[in-house]
Amino acid sequence: MKPRLVALAAVALCVVTACSSKEAGTPIGAEKQQNPAAPSAGPSAPAPGPSADAPPPVSDPEQIEGIRFKHFPSLEHTAPGQRVAYEETPPFGGPHDTVWAECNGNVYDVPVRNEHMVHSLEHGAVWITYEPEKVDPTVIDALAARVKDRPYTMMSPYPGQDSPISLQAWGYQLKVDDPQDPRIDQFIAALRQNQKTTPEPDAPCTHPEFDAAAPPPFEASPPGPNAMPEDGGR
Repeated sequence: MKPRLVALAAVALCVVTACSSKEAGTPIGAEKQQNPAAPSAGPSAPAPGPSADAPPPVSDPEQIEGIRFKHFPSLEHTAPGQRVAYEETPPFGGPHDTVWAECNGNVYDVPVRNEHMVHSLEHGAVWITYEPEKVDPTVIDALAARVKDRPYTMMSPYPGQDSPISLQAWGYQLKVDDPQDPRIDQFIAALRQNQKTTPEPDAPCTHPEFDAAAPPPFEASPPGPNAMPEDGGR
């Protein structure tokens, strides 16, 4: 089904190639140079689990401070084994494999192939990633507490991402440094199975061809000339 048109509410002087930031979220475009550099060392979490001071859920995810959002015109499926030349890291929309990753509160200990994870986002999952070189085990535990046994969530390490922690839903991304950041809970509450932003809400989170115990590995090398463009070649 067709992806939604991204609503750029409260954006002034927006042009085709560059839009200024809203008070909270930012549309993808000229803002790519605005992302702060990631710290050289990761944070430590005082205790696992969401923050007790988490703010109430927001009705509009674009009002979450620091969130980035982007319209993905292509929902195409790749050929078996074909890669996608994603423009975002980690990716949060675009073409994907026909097989989706299991997203029933799965905490993957190893990086998982992008094309499977993006398909799960199309079904309404939230994907939490972390840079293993920038976090310690207490951070991983704090993030896992938000995911374990929670339908339409999943988590995995993501080597090379520019922030210690990143959250992805279809068309939305939030990068944070601290696992106790209250915006993590806002993001999950606003976008997990969001009926307005998810291309295929209520689609399943299990697939008989996906082995969650030994998932297809993440591919760090460049996607190569046979990769499908992020826009599906449009």
